Amino acid sequence: MTDVYSSSPISDRWFYALVAAGVFLNATGLFPPILEPDGALYATIAKTMAQSGDFVNLYAVGSDWLDKPHFPFWVAAISFRIFGINTFAYKFPALLFFLGSVLYTYQFTRLIYSKLTAQVATLVLLTAFHGVLSNSDVRAEPYLMLLIIGPVYHFYHVFLGARFYHLLLGSFLTGCALMTKGVFVLVPIGAGLMLHWLLTGHWRELLKGRWYVAIVLSFAFTLPEIYCLYQQFDLHPEKIIFDKTDVSGVRFFFWDSQFGRFFNTGPIKGEGDPFFFVHTLLWAFLPWSLPLYLGIGKALIGLAKRKLILPEYVSPGSGLATFLLFSLSGFQLPHYLNIVFPFYAVLTAQFLVTLTPLALRRWTIGQTSIGLLLIILMAALLWLVQPNQLGSALSWLVVITFIFSALFRQNNLLSLMGRMVGTMLVLGGSLNLFLYPTFLQYQAGMAGADYVNTQPSLSKKPTVLYEPGTGNGGGSFWTYEFYANAPTHYTRTDSALRAQIQSGPKQVFTTAEYADSLSARGFTTHTLAVFPYYHVSQLTYPFLNPATRSKTLLPYVLTEVR
Repeated sequence: MTDVYSSSPISDRWFYALVAAGVFLNATGLFPPILEPDGALYATIAKTMAQSGDFVNLYAVGSDWLDKPHFPFWVAAISFRIFGINTFAYKFPALLFFLGSVLYTYQFTRLIYSKLTAQVATLVLLTAFHGVLSNSDVRAEPYLMLLIIGPVYHFYHVFLGARFYHLLLGSFLTGCALMTKGVFVLVPIGAGLMLHWLLTGHWRELLKGRWYVAIVLSFAFTLPEIYCLYQQFDLHPEKIIFDKTDVSGVRFFFWDSQFGRFFNTGPIKGEGDPFFFVHTLLWAFLPWSLPLYLGIGKALIGLAKRKLILPEYVSPGSGLATFLLFSLSGFQLPHYLNIVFPFYAVLTAQFLVTLTPLALRRWTIGQTSIGLLLIILMAALLWLVQPNQLGSALSWLVVITFIFSALFRQNNLLSLMGRMVGTMLVLGGSLNLFLYPTFLQYQAGMAGADYVNTQPSLSKKPTVLYEPGTGNGGGSFWTYEFYANAPTHYTRTDSALRAQIQSGPKQVFTTAEYADSLSARGFTTHTLAVFPYYHVSQLTYPFLNPATRSKTLLPYVLTEVR
């Protein structure tokens, strides 16, 4: 099946120019420091791995860590070995994986659709809001985007009769996906292919031995993860993990980390809302959420009428199966759906390319209105926050808006794509270049580490991170651990702290509340510096407003303890 109203492709000159703008948009995420809490936690785990040379065991807060698999930490640790311990080294490989997912999305779309559809899908994926956000707040999702669309592309090639190396590459990437998130990645990889076979009369594919070979190979490529978990946990039943002994890392990988979260019966729990991703996707996939919803709706209506209106059902199958899986899960976070953004980009592109000329003109005007509204909201946010370089930020907004408005005057598909690239350059660029640098000043741990690194009398001394309790903790300790040049180690109890200061005074980083409690319990403390803290991944109006910001801040202190 071909596109009903498809026109000639976007000229290579315009397409590559817009792709370059989209790559730059996502690369602006390299500039802000690492965001707390999760990004900073993962960065410290990879830092420990890189510095120790131990690529088998995962440690956080000085203890064994059992939550996420190894693959992203291996990649980040290798990057640290190459580029040093810094923000760029942590974020750069994730950006490369994201750009790899963009390339795979183009290639997958080109296998089935027109060149124009592939071009539009590429630009949609480059500009989807939460994809841009995830290249600044790096977790596992940029890696997973490639490790899911990649296998689907190679396995679809196998379905079309390609050579064995496509099966091998697809299985290898599936194994890496398993070592990034766990067994649930098989849903977005396999569900779309199976739905496509069932709907298009190729159900006998389910009986062919090559797919069972692919499953065996995928799990064979996962053996390094199984080995590491077995070495760190299964061979040491005496270790206390999740307040229990005899915890199997292998069982956690295959069951508790995935099914435990889905049924909310595992050691890590959440609160699920079946409609969470319905409204989350509206802002996470901006500025493309409306054409995405209508494109999915059009496909579902066609299925209800027993009409196959799409050339393939891999994209809706993988996208909707993952959407339903996460919606029914007991553990939900906004970034979870990023992993199927490539499929959503294909569905969005197919919807836009098959619009009639009149409908396309109306959509272009409507999307432009949404883009202008987003730009106005960003201007208002900049004016409210008053970032350090407000003049530069407003100039960036005005210049980008003017250039893209002048370049793309027609109400056609090229202008629609160009205007949305411009809109996201305003939004993403303003966030990464001006707003985040302002917000992240209030990551007390990072500010404290920067202060210590620049003080000759302090920079070579190890720092005690005093965080009473158990578990991974939180707050602003992880950015201190990552950005500090000198060694750091955690102390969780008063008795452990007393034992350490027997050999002399220690510099301690902790909250002002904990520091005051130390003074009340007989320790002698001398405050060296105070750093304001705010949980910047959960923004509120009082924090955004400079007039009320000080009331939202909590102090962390660097203190000398005797």
